[in-house]
Amino acid sequence: MVQKVAVITGSSKGLGYAIARQLAQKQDIQVVLTSRNQQDGFAAQQKLANENMQVNYHPLDVTNDASVQEFATWLEQSYGRVDILVNNAGVNPTMEPEESSLFTVQMETMLATFTTNVVAVARITQALLPLMKANNYGRIVNVSTEMASLTSMGSDYYPLAPSYRLSKIGLNGLTAILAKELAGTNILVNAYSPGWMQTDMGGSNAPYTADEGAETAVYLATLPEGGAQGKFFAEMRKFGGAIALPW
Repeated sequence: MVQKVAVITGSSKGLGYAIARQLAQKQDIQVVLTSRNQQDGFAAQQKLANENMQVNYHPLDVTNDASVQEFATWLEQSYGRVDILVNNAGVNPTMEPEESSLFTVQMETMLATFTTNVVAVARITQALLPLMKANNYGRIVNVSTEMASLTSMGSDYYPLAPSYRLSKIGLNGLTAILAKELAGTNILVNAYSPGWMQTDMGGSNAPYTADEGAETAVYLATLPEGGAQGKFFAEMRKFGGAIALPW
């Protein structure tokens, strides 16, 4: 059996770790953990090994061109393929006081957030797509948020969070464009909202766990041929199944 190779960015803890753990439980998937901090990455790898899940780890900074290119080369040399890419690494400065209004948001913060949440996703996706195209198989999952839905933005109850919202709107646009470019192939690209979870980013007061937030990512990462393409999904627990949201 040839295992599918799954890369999850920012997967040493939180949602990324939960996604990696759930994918690693599937016998036909070889998971590659990634993180900027090698100590955290190796600790996560060992934690999964203690549960009899043999995952690999490689350092990766998706905001750095050299790091991404080195990682892509390592993947090609090690596996010769990439089948699943979950773009989970991101930043969320919502709790900063300046993020309470578009009138006070700092341009440096907005630019840094966009660089990580959009440009870095484009960078790693661009680097790994050739390995997907070689086998005409790929599943790309972009971790977004319901806060990026333009349809409901005028009436939702979430914080204004301009830097985070605008970056995830950009990520949703990237998802739609990439899906259009890959139409007719067996490389499926979708975005989803994991909801408010108990992670470093979400805080301990969040109503759901990272494992619950990972469910939709795993669903999209393992879509069958002819599955959803260019859609924006809610977390599955919210509606009891995979439901596409309006952009």
